Amino acid sequence: MAFESLEKILTICEEQMISFPEAVMREDMQDRGVTREVTWRQMQGMWKAMWEASRTYEADRMSTSGLVGGAGGRMSHYVEQGHTLCGEHMGRVIAGALQMGESNACMKRIVAAPTAGACGVLPAVLVPLYEEQRVSEEQMVEALFVTAGIGQVIATRASIAGASGGCQAEIGSASAMAAGALVYVSGGSKEQIVMAAAMSLKNLLGLVCDPVAGLVEVPCVKRNVIGAVNAMAAADMALAGITSAIPADQVIDAMKEVGDSMHVSLRETGIGGLAGTKAAQQILRQLKPKK
Repeated sequence: MAFESLEKILTICEEQMISFPEAVMREDMQDRGVTREVTWRQMQGMWKAMWEASRTYEADRMSTSGLVGGAGGRMSHYVEQGHTLCGEHMGRVIAGALQMGESNACMKRIVAAPTAGACGVLPAVLVPLYEEQRVSEEQMVEALFVTAGIGQVIATRASIAGASGGCQAEIGSASAMAAGALVYVSGGSKEQIVMAAAMSLKNLLGLVCDPVAGLVEVPCVKRNVIGAVNAMAAADMALAGITSAIPADQVIDAMKEVGDSMHVSLRETGIGGLAGTKAAQQILRQLKPKK
């Protein structure tokens, strides 16, 4: 796809009187020279893989490092007790984000959305809606086209890689994509989709990438939770008619500026931030092969 701005997508929707996912789908068809059936089936395959990944979580499985594993199961059990502060649905979102993040750390099959490190955000917010039969599979696929459009603009104007822009480029981008998808499946307007993306990304602006021992485990798995919960809040604000004072494309540009100015120790090198703490250094020494 070749969208350079979210404003351009909105203009196309307005001029051609089509929906946000339809605009993204048509661009993909034209850009890759494929039929509607091909682009739809490929995105449908992404959705099915994402849903299947959420269903095959193993609560008793630990990552090779031993740093993560089981938290998703404990969260699910906690939700089942009925005492969550955030309510059952949000509890399922939190559990889903943990589970997918842990599955990635355990080398199970996941869908990078937009990256493997941020793979838990989208399914965490979408799968519960689908399993509660509040959203159809067709709507889920359309929602993924919404996320593709948002993600592509972010990748074009800034970055979706932690090594380039910090975790704001990974979890932040995933959260923006998820917020837009939530607004779409909730019946919001194309403008509200973009507003939700803008607000969610603003909330995570400046988030550093500081993986302990250089592994996509700590704090990455729990940051998927933050991205998912943030997306829910931003979507609800947008659906309530709350807007972002800063246009979405300018928020993305600001993310690039922040990422470019971020010290290299905070961009996936495993040196600064949490990775530089005494506890993290002790973990690194424990995991380092003895000579």
